[in-house]
Amino acid sequence: MKITPVVLCGGSGTRLWPLSRKSFPKQFVPLIGNKSLLQLTLERLAGLALNADAAKASKHIVCVASEEHRFLVSDALEAANLALGSGADQVAQTVLLEPVGRNTAAAMALAALAAKPAAGLDGLLLFCPADHHIPDTQAFVDSVQQGVEAAKQGAIVTFGVVPTFPSTAYGYIEQGTERQDGSRSVKRFIEKPNASKAQELLLQGGVLWNAGIFLVSVNTLLKALETHTPDILKSCEAAMAASTQESGAPSQPNLPMALAAMFVRPEPVSFKACRSESIDYAVMEHFAQVAVVPFKGQWSDVGSWNAVADLTPADAEGNRVEGKGMTLHARNTFVHAPGRTVVALGTQDLLIVDTSDALLVVHRDHAEGVKEVVSLLEKGQLTEAVTHRKVARPWGWYDSVDMGDRFQVKRIGVKPGASLSLQKHHHRAEHWIVVAGTAEVTRGTETFLLSENQSTYIPIGEVHRLKNPGKVYLEMIEVQSGGYLGEDDIVRLEDTYGRAS
Repeated sequence: MKITPVVLCGGSGTRLWPLSRKSFPKQFVPLIGNKSLLQLTLERLAGLALNADAAKASKHIVCVASEEHRFLVSDALEAANLALGSGADQVAQTVLLEPVGRNTAAAMALAALAAKPAAGLDGLLLFCPADHHIPDTQAFVDSVQQGVEAAKQGAIVTFGVVPTFPSTAYGYIEQGTERQDGSRSVKRFIEKPNASKAQELLLQGGVLWNAGIFLVSVNTLLKALETHTPDILKSCEAAMAASTQESGAPSQPNLPMALAAMFVRPEPVSFKACRSESIDYAVMEHFAQVAVVPFKGQWSDVGSWNAVADLTPADAEGNRVEGKGMTLHARNTFVHAPGRTVVALGTQDLLIVDTSDALLVVHRDHAEGVKEVVSLLEKGQLTEAVTHRKVARPWGWYDSVDMGDRFQVKRIGVKPGASLSLQKHHHRAEHWIVVAGTAEVTRGTETFLLSENQSTYIPIGEVHRLKNPGKVYLEMIEVQSGGYLGEDDIVRLEDTYGRAS
């Protein structure tokens, strides 16, 4: 029985603002050991995708993500090294790119339709959110294997985490009777409770945190969707029937082609017509055969700054510090300061999160309310709600260091072998100074190389392109000057990444 891992990469992660933002959600942020939660999830699933037991190894992994996060997913796949190896050890990678978000029911329907040709109707799909932290990979794999027989018998298997405290941040699963396959039936699903109800549930016993991880056969899932949400399935079938495919390429020339993913784009009009609903409401609360397998290992959905703080070791006073933070006469204070020195003096029960353009100070009891802050920022049309000062791009990144009425200074990093689009600007000129690596510059009809400490000038309206021909990162300083400096003043004439503007 084949198991195909499916990673659900959606979600905005607003409760982890200012580190997580709409353009760079928490699943892509390097949170643990300089690795993103998505990369850690992919590495964990390699224990299934590269399983030595050929009968259970699909050697195929599927990701479902937003179109705007395509290159962030691609970078995570490369970083996880899923396709390294040769012959039978290579893992095929499919990335389904949603034109808009339509919640988990539609995402899972797309994945089932995409996986059906290779996995077959009896093949098992393991759906995992991209933003969970599960450090004990073997315990996770063992739990999945415990659910295989139930899934083979036509059940939708969910995995519940044995609770360690009365959490109000998670939904709960009340376990029913034991099934012959070793799993347990699900008596009911319980919405996120208040504090007193959560305490009551733990005292009652027999409940688990709902982890949102599912194991189900292709056939069972498609039939369940057809029965309970036929409109969602119909929209997804139409979108996949008219989908387009594009073979990716490694972002760096020294990486093997085996690391390239296949990008699949569902047809936008059909998919946008799809209703948005979670798989819990659409199917799980109505389906007759739902089984649950308890997971006893460490687990976190890293859904708030309290959860992030708990992943950091505490000192004798309960303080937890990441980066350049310091505490003095403080208790139970968390400081996340990757860039500059942040000192917490005489504080208690605070969460302090510093980034280059925003600072969050919140009492631990109000950590769940950070998403309300993001809503306020969005209403005020503040860019800090959506993007960081340092912005990821398919070719690398740029960091807006300083700006005024008629100038802007950026640091730019370009991956080895990558290039920006062939473009021009109507309102600004640019000065480029190379500080590390080698730049290949196209300016008008000429192409030339610049090395460290060399510079060039791009006049207003001149066609130009920047490329990194080397094997190390290219870093440079760009000084823009002109009457309008917005990112929409880019006329792309040719682009490796398929962007029109």
